[in-house]
Amino acid sequence: MSDHLLLIDTTDGVRTLRINRPDKLNALNAATIDALDAAFADAATDDAVRVVVLTGAGPKAFVAGADIAEMNALSPVQGRDFSLRGTRMMRRVEKLNKPVIAMINGFALGGGLELAMCCHLRVAADTAKVGQPEINLGLIPGFGGSQRLLRLCGRAATLELCLTGAPVTAERALQLGIVNRVVAAAELEAETMKLAAQLANAAPLALRGMLDCVNIGGECGIEEGLEYESAQFGLMFATEDMREGTSAFLEKRKPAFTGK
Repeated sequence: MSDHLLLIDTTDGVRTLRINRPDKLNALNAATIDALDAAFADAATDDAVRVVVLTGAGPKAFVAGADIAEMNALSPVQGRDFSLRGTRMMRRVEKLNKPVIAMINGFALGGGLELAMCCHLRVAADTAKVGQPEINLGLIPGFGGSQRLLRLCGRAATLELCLTGAPVTAERALQLGIVNRVVAAAELEAETMKLAAQLANAAPLALRGMLDCVNIGGECGIEEGLEYESAQFGLMFATEDMREGTSAFLEKRKPAFTGK
């Protein structure tokens, strides 16, 4: 099933996952959520993968939301289960031990914005629009939208996006801190892959350590976060990559990191 719901390519350490439902604007149904969950589980354990880029097929949408036709028939219990299904998948993405970049090529609405926000970095085309329009369906965000927006851009912006349901432009999303970069639509793939290549050439264990520090430190007190960072910093001294990186600096050459 994932063969047609997801297009998967791996080149030079960068795995690209392209959600392949362009006729549905890449809407997230249960099968697509499961395919993404399996794909990210595989990326976590595949040594050939150093970075993951996530995007949508077609020119219009990253992901335009959850599949409304599928949700329309759900009972309350099924609705909760659908929410938990998406939330588990997105937590897998968020906690992945390798950087994940959302390449936002069009609409990222509802579940699409939630999916983008669980990625570690977000690069958006200047034509993209993002938002949480669930209020217009008599719903609220179900895959973590209220919680991740709150952590990315604060209370006021979260309430504005969720209560009004109005989408915002990529530039506005950049101002709010929802996305990291906005580039011309024609340059989106090239610029995203340039960033991915930079990360793929970085020290994998150090990347993992930094992801862990931010994920764990962001959810605990400052003292616990600082202690965890110090412990991770110390662990880096047990790696070959740390010796290679510092030696390369002293020898004025480019380091060759191996993930050991």
